[in-house]
Amino acid sequence: TVIKLENLTKKFGNFTAVNSINLEVHRGETIGLVGPNGAGKTTTIKMIAKILRPNSGKILIQTNHSGLKDLQSVSTTVSQIGFLIDIPNFYNMTGYQLLKYFAKIQRYPKNKIESRIDELLELFKLSEWKHEKVKNYSKGMTQKLGIIQAILHDPVIIILDEPQTGLDPLARIEIRKYIKKLSKLGKTIFVASHMLYEISEVCDKIALINYGKIIGFDTVDNLALNLKTKEINCLLLEQVDTEKLAPLLNRMVERLNPYLDQNLDPDISNIPIEYNLEHQGFK
Repeated sequence: TVIKLENLTKKFGNFTAVNSINLEVHRGETIGLVGPNGAGKTTTIKMIAKILRPNSGKILIQTNHSGLKDLQSVSTTVSQIGFLIDIPNFYNMTGYQLLKYFAKIQRYPKNKIESRIDELLELFKLSEWKHEKVKNYSKGMTQKLGIIQAILHDPVIIILDEPQTGLDPLARIEIRKYIKKLSKLGKTIFVASHMLYEISEVCDKIALINYGKIIGFDTVDNLALNLKTKEINCLLLEQVDTEKLAPLLNRMVERLNPYLDQNLDPDISNIPIEYNLEHQGFK
């Protein structure tokens, strides 16, 4: 076990963003954290990255092949964990200046910094923008730079929050390929996303999170088998005019969409919705 979450809880005032979650991750696994916006993904990741402190519970982490230790009591994790936070903001620096700055913070060997930066800029096709200020980068380029920053110091644990945000389809494929490559090198990877289909092919296991709770944690195939359904029955608690049902259904689909993968069931988009006026419900 590399990371273990024990009854991890985070509150903001009276709002519970993460509610007593438990999760265990083994070395070399790629874990997907999937849920809709506001489900608790980013809050969980920020606690693992030591950006936020939990209100209660523990994050246990393996350090230098020793036993598990409480993350809050470990001071050397900066060189072991690389993380990309959603929509990175990279200041008024050039791409090279920024990466060199983070390499020093992450204690990467000084004599290898330049070659490591050049290697990753070439891999992500950003070499020509090396000396351009980041404020002139496109959103997709900024996201790539953020991923480079996360893996620059060759960390044991890599945390990627929505790594494909702002990327075109070809770039998304490249990111997935690189995640697979990192996994083969024995890296332990957390990938957070609100879309299951975006990350299912690169993950060993998926943790489904909603309203701050883990509602499922298994392989993609097992989740599909256990959670697959042909019918969803909904009961309206108050009377709704039929013409107002369309926006209501759209909101419901938006909430369900992160958990639905068209590849798991090719007929999923063809399932009819039936409305029962008498019982004020639909399926």
